[in-house]
Amino acid sequence: MIGDRLWGLRREPLVHFLLGGLAIFVFFAWRGTEVDPAGRTIVIERAQVEGLAAQFAQTFRRAPSPREVDGLIRDFIKDEVYYREARRLGLDQGDEVIRQRLRQKMEYFARSSVESEEPGDAELQKMIGANPSKYGGSAVISFDQVYLGQHDPAEARERGRDVLARLGQGADWQKLGDPLSVPRAMERASRSEIEREFGDQFADELAVLAGKPSPAWRGPVPSGYGMHLVRLRAASAPRPPRLAEVRQQVENDWRAATIEAREAAAYQALLDSYAITIEKP
Repeated sequence: MIGDRLWGLRREPLVHFLLGGLAIFVFFAWRGTEVDPAGRTIVIERAQVEGLAAQFAQTFRRAPSPREVDGLIRDFIKDEVYYREARRLGLDQGDEVIRQRLRQKMEYFARSSVESEEPGDAELQKMIGANPSKYGGSAVISFDQVYLGQHDPAEARERGRDVLARLGQGADWQKLGDPLSVPRAMERASRSEIEREFGDQFADELAVLAGKPSPAWRGPVPSGYGMHLVRLRAASAPRPPRLAEVRQQVENDWRAATIEAREAAAYQALLDSYAITIEKP
């Protein structure tokens, strides 16, 4: 009878848990390590309970019931107990996932203060002045184009030479090249308008050509459709950007650059406090 009860207890999870706890104490006794009494005290502060309730509300979009709050607290205590015991057993050592997670938390601490900072107008204007082309308005361009088709670069150059020769003989440029469902000419077109019709690559190439104005046909110029010959008839210089127009973009760039700089400085300050020896094979 008693033997049957003892045999039945072997299946009880609580017995397994108690035996695991006993094994932990035996392990530390064998190592001669004393258990810190303060490390056996868990205090759940009101702010922590409010934080758990806030996380629940954010996930489920409603406030937790008192019973659910009790469940959240029990889960928190369970996490804390296992966390402390795992650290006592050294289970956090040599774990690359834990190392990476702790590194991420340290990096977060280094940059978290920047998230709520607001840069001054003078600082943002300085960034615009250092890189006006990045934030400035694009040139307004008037141009004509002849579509050479979807050819590889060598074939496009060959066909481009043929079209240029015919243009030199007085051929009407609007009757040359292949048909395409985009305008053969655009008047005072902004970069966004050119991108919408021909794609980013074509707009980039025209921006480069606009810096070297010439009435001659040039190319081949690539687009999302293939290759073109282009003739720039007019191009206005981009006007200096105004802070009010690009503030969000400049603020984003400032925040990214500041986060990177502060994180690097924080790491360097920590690194300087270490003596490092490297033994290479």
